Amino acid sequence: MTKKTYARPLAIGALAGVALLAFAAPAHAETEVAEPAEFTSAFTVMATPDQVINNDGVATPGEAGATGTFTFRINSELDIICYDIRLEGVTGEYQSPAKTATHIHEATVGQAGPPRIAFPNPTPVGDGPRTSSGCLQGPFTTGVQANGADTGDGFSLAEIEANPSGFTGDSHTVGSPAGVVRGQLTAIPVGGVDTGAGGSAEAGTTPLVVSAALGGAGLLAAGAVVLHRRRAVSSR
Repeated sequence: MTKKTYARPLAIGALAGVALLAFAAPAHAETEVAEPAEFTSAFTVMATPDQVINNDGVATPGEAGATGTFTFRINSELDIICYDIRLEGVTGEYQSPAKTATHIHEATVGQAGPPRIAFPNPTPVGDGPRTSSGCLQGPFTTGVQANGADTGDGFSLAEIEANPSGFTGDSHTVGSPAGVVRGQLTAIPVGGVDTGAGGSAEAGTTPLVVSAALGGAGLLAAGAVVLHRRRAVSSR
């Protein structure tokens, strides 16, 4: 069977050349990269204080009234994750033993687990909303050691795609070191909507490629994802 791919057209001319060069070689940890032309999956996190668990697995509510919205778009073939994170009602400075205080942890509901990816902390620190966005390419490191290795060592984004409910997004502050907010990853959407008039929702398409043209900010603003896809013709 010929594999189907879904993609949006790439820019032409000089911009296309720059985009191709951006993915010519893998980036090192902590290096921001350009947004890829397509994604194999997308996830959202609705993070709240009541979901926070400390390292002993004990419920340790974060800051009352705080909320977090995380949107992640993944291209697992390139090991790139694009993130859009917004924290509201969060006060105080960040604090974490990791290299940043905003993470994806491998942990199911009600359980503690190690950080696998560390993201730049949303800014500015103050009374208003804090935001951060960008794209990171593996290999990933967190700055946290377990059994003599960084907890990001060997981690791949395909692991999130295989079991998104086994991962959480969170952020940590001085006042809430166990986590100011936390929430499980949820795949979005179950199906896509084809472009063109009369497009209909589809379910069970895995992996699902999300058009980069949407941008993470659009996902957050709308509270839903509309996927623009173009089918490639496959031979049988």
